[in-house]
Amino acid sequence: MRLILLGPPGAGKGTQAARLVQHYGLVQLSTGDMLRAAVAAGTPVGLKAKDIMASGGLVPDEVVIGIISDRIELPDAAKGFILDGFPRTVPQAEALDALLKDKKLGLDAVVELRVNESALLARVETRVAEMRARGEEPRADDNAEALAKRLAAYRAQTEPLVEYYSDKRKLLTVDGMMTIDEVTREIGRILEALGEANAKQAAKTAAAKRAVKKSAKKPAKSAKAKSSKAATSKAKAAGKAEAPGKVPAKKAAPKKAVSGKSSSKTASAKTASSGLKKPAKATKKAGKKAAKAASRAPAKAVKKAGKKADKSKAKSTAKAPKRGAKVTKKAAKTAGTSSAQKARKVNKKRA
Repeated sequence: MRLILLGPPGAGKGTQAARLVQHYGLVQLSTGDMLRAAVAAGTPVGLKAKDIMASGGLVPDEVVIGIISDRIELPDAAKGFILDGFPRTVPQAEALDALLKDKKLGLDAVVELRVNESALLARVETRVAEMRARGEEPRADDNAEALAKRLAAYRAQTEPLVEYYSDKRKLLTVDGMMTIDEVTREIGRILEALGEANAKQAAKTAAAKRAVKKSAKKPAKSAKAKSSKAATSKAKAAGKAEAPGKVPAKKAAPKKAVSGKSSSKTASAKTASSGLKKPAKATKKAGKKAAKAASRAPAKAVKKAGKKADKSKAKSTAKAPKRGAKVTKKAAKTAGTSSAQKARKVNKKRA
């Protein structure tokens, strides 16, 4: 979790930052502490800051950004950090965004502690009195006059950050006028809700990525299937072309080549001639079969016609005697009848 605490001087940023560090295991990063640590460590950025601070000047933004960049790469900042006192201006906020983007990090939230400025003066006076009662020496700028100057600087330089982070939808506002415990509970509630929302968003993003991967795989599979089908159809077409008339072509046995070019030419010529001979043989054979069938067809027809003629002749021959006998019988009967009649007529005359 990476957070920024915003609020005017005396709003309680330091107190709440310490509680967040204890609760979430974060690291509190204060620009003043980081500058002093970098100077003490003698880092290149720390040495630059040392010379500027020694001359009484303000440390440039690029130097501060360099110190923050080195600090958040340390192992104790792996769980997250809280920036306290930085950024103070919009240019610093833009430089911080660029730094986090380069490191592929991002801010989770910017918590603003909103307070009443008139109430802050009373708080400062109370805090100074409590410190003196404990025997502690208050800070030199911890008085009403110094506080008024710091508030004016905050309004001019830092308050525009409220609008800047609000536009980025990172701003979370908490009423800083509540008690310290109430402010702590409210910040915890907001951060818990933010964590749940981030988890849901991460789950949706992961689901969307999985859906995109699945949809990208499906066209690839269909294209692969189409290519395999096309290859199969090409292979079938090649097989048909090699074996015309459904006569499978025999593969020529490999022979040892005497020379590369002559052997390849001879093999190709033999393959071509074998491919041509087989269709010619098949055509010749088919022609012979057709000729035989054509020659047999008329003979069969003539033979069949002869058989039919013989049968009809035999039938007519067999019927002829029968008819002749009938005619002879009829003639005999007729002759007999006429002779009898004549005899009867002769007998009548005699009588």
